[in-house]
Amino acid sequence: MARATKNAVHHPLFARFYARFSEAAEKQVGPHRGELLAGLSGRVIEIGAGNGLNFAHYPSTVSEVLAVEPEPVLRRLAMDAALRAEVPIDVVPGAAEALPAQSEAFDAAVVSLVLCSVRDVQGALAEARRVLRRGGELRFFEHGRGGGRAMTTTQRVLDRTVWPLLFGGCHTARDPIGSLRTAGFDVGSYRNLVVPEKGPRVPTSYCVLGTARRPER
Repeated sequence: MARATKNAVHHPLFARFYARFSEAAEKQVGPHRGELLAGLSGRVIEIGAGNGLNFAHYPSTVSEVLAVEPEPVLRRLAMDAALRAEVPIDVVPGAAEALPAQSEAFDAAVVSLVLCSVRDVQGALAEARRVLRRGGELRFFEHGRGGGRAMTTTQRVLDRTVWPLLFGGCHTARDPIGSLRTAGFDVGSYRNLVVPEKGPRVPTSYCVLGTARRPER
């Protein structure tokens, strides 16, 4: 219980902003969610489910989803979204660094725009690896460092100053692929993309979408 309290997250103002912003951006982001989740099956854990915008994209081959979300405002919105989903989804409190799940309990794990804001990226990925079965798949859709020298310099400055304070702990200059490899995942195919595809580029525009696996050994 002490561990759960230590990892509690409460950003009510940002959560309300994020809910409105993410829904407004769904025209651009929704297709990437569909690609992220296509072909999944069995038991899935979604780490940092936010307001549940992924839920509508889970295929019918998924038998159940455990959706973990630490922020209370977003968790309530995710619970509402789970009621509209076509697959069984159980939304529960919990932090990425201390997942409320048994080891090797899931066929797949999903991280979607969450590694930017966890307090301990390696701790969160270690937990994802723990709850995946051997050979289990991790699907990821994350933003991070990119855009050339000027933009990456801007990202680093923002991360050290105002960005995490204004945006619920979000960081713009993290390296999702490097973090996955450091955590011991076998990184499979992935592609870099810019979201939104058209319009001005912002520090969070540079994304990567792909798959990784927990090694068999």
